[in-house]
Amino acid sequence: MSTFRELGIPADLVKGLDEMGIKQPTEVQARSIPYLLKSGADFVAQAQTGTGKTAAFGLPLITKIDPKKPDIQGLVIAPTRELAKQIAKQLFRFTKYTDKIFIETLTGGEPMDLQIVRLKRPTHIVVATPGRLLDLLRKKSLTLVNVKHLVLDEADEMLSMGFKKELVSIFGLTRQRRSTWLFSATFPDSLGALIKASMHGQPETLRIDKAHVVNQNIEHRYAVCGKDEKNEYVLEFLARREDERGLIFVRTKAGAIALGRQLEKMQISVEVIQGDLSQRERDKVMRAFKKERARILIATDVAARGIDVEGLSFVIHYQLPEQLEYYTHRSGRTARAGKKGMSLALIDPRERKKIGRFEQALGVTFTDMG
Repeated sequence: MSTFRELGIPADLVKGLDEMGIKQPTEVQARSIPYLLKSGADFVAQAQTGTGKTAAFGLPLITKIDPKKPDIQGLVIAPTRELAKQIAKQLFRFTKYTDKIFIETLTGGEPMDLQIVRLKRPTHIVVATPGRLLDLLRKKSLTLVNVKHLVLDEADEMLSMGFKKELVSIFGLTRQRRSTWLFSATFPDSLGALIKASMHGQPETLRIDKAHVVNQNIEHRYAVCGKDEKNEYVLEFLARREDERGLIFVRTKAGAIALGRQLEKMQISVEVIQGDLSQRERDKVMRAFKKERARILIATDVAARGIDVEGLSFVIHYQLPEQLEYYTHRSGRTARAGKKGMSLALIDPRERKKIGRFEQALGVTFTDMG
């Protein structure tokens, strides 16, 4: 395996990575970084949550910024507020030992007036959600005329959330850009149309074979238990794991709330995030979990978009997800930054065949917890 230095990453950035404990490039990093550093032209990559895509595009992007010019030169678009903040935080940490590069986050749910004030300062990279970026552009609070590199992260999620019109507008406002880098977990037909409309000619494309799509540091396990046995199994699992922290995915809002109440009764510190929460309530839940005031976070798939919390030892699938992509999105919440993690699926006996299909499609092996 290559090192970041061998991939061409400058020493000041490597020093920051070392301090973060990021020593070995992941598959998507090893195969993206050399091209993006050298050419930096249009690029499309398949990359799941947890495979290190932020560094895959973030490190090359930082190297292309001229700190002496106070203009916005790089623009990163993400589907959710949580993901945008996570990306900006990572980019900031990468630049600890570089010349000063200023990064601004523009998302909904934050005071717009405060964002307008911050944009008056020198800003080199903006990380934004589509709606808030366009709101601020309409107010003439920033300009994108100097953007050279546009990055779309989780492009498939943005399309599924209905952001196609906003993305087309952003493409039009950054016509002078030198490159568009697009990262996506899946490639629906709508994404193909977006690529054709936004990129010149045929972009360099990276499709990682299925054995590397899922983070290799995740151990995949399953346990067979009936519907009425799941709560007891979860409680026993958490008791064995003592102080380890993790995420539990439940298919429905009602199921998530019910499980949360059950864990609270057993004196387990828990928070629940589901689609009916307001942005303020959601922020409060995430703040409590990130500050380790809660050991367990229970989430539904839709509500979990963009969640990124370091140091999670496990993910429990209370029910298997309906779609294969959701399994990789869910399991990718553990084993971050080179650490190990477990993804545990609770299944009833009839779902053994489904586990086999997941193994075949993802190139992973599930072992029985026994």
